[in-house]
Amino acid sequence: MRFKAKLIEARFKRRLNRFAALVEIKGIETLVHIANSGRMNEIFVPGYRVYLQPASGSHRKTAFDLALVELGPLLCSIDSQLPPLLFQEAYHRGLLPEFSDFDRLQREQTFEDSRIDILVSGRSGLCYIETKSVTLVRNGVGLFPDAPTDRGRKHLRALCNAIKIGYSASVIFIIQRPDCNAFSPNDTADPKFGQALRDSLTSGVTAHAYNCHVNLDGVQLDTEIPILL
Repeated sequence: MRFKAKLIEARFKRRLNRFAALVEIKGIETLVHIANSGRMNEIFVPGYRVYLQPASGSHRKTAFDLALVELGPLLCSIDSQLPPLLFQEAYHRGLLPEFSDFDRLQREQTFEDSRIDILVSGRSGLCYIETKSVTLVRNGVGLFPDAPTDRGRKHLRALCNAIKIGYSASVIFIIQRPDCNAFSPNDTADPKFGQALRDSLTSGVTAHAYNCHVNLDGVQLDTEIPILL
């Protein structure tokens, strides 16, 4: 996914709430939108260099979205709405052989009382796919979630129920940075999610994890990495 406009460099100052932060652009304090409700304490550090995507629209309260955070030699994408788009792009480019039996993709499909990111269909039937955004990495391992997530467990229950009635289902963890060798559920932050993930895999849900190539031009799904349970 290429950014629609050239990113603006800034310095992170502080987070105001789940969806807003203050940054400094050439000495001017500016309010920006954060499209991610995760805690991200290791990423949102005062003084860190960040990159902003210009935004427009009459409904907007800010002129910028916070797109990337510079973490030493690498960049981390923080937009939690990006993973389904990254999956969709890679799918249409034929880069996901594990889903090659499905030749149609639909976004935002309702199953029971959950809205699932993606539904693919084809000669293998239907497969419901939920994507999860990962930004926390420790010792080369991507971790999700970084805070308790009732919503995440609800999505896993929905995927399990899809399996019970004969569909396929998959959860995709997309680590929006390149420095990952493996993925693991973050049992320290939310042991209930970790157990729900293990139970869902036992029930027939499949899981995949990918890191990303991130630069100032855009973000792309990169290498599949192992999942450690």
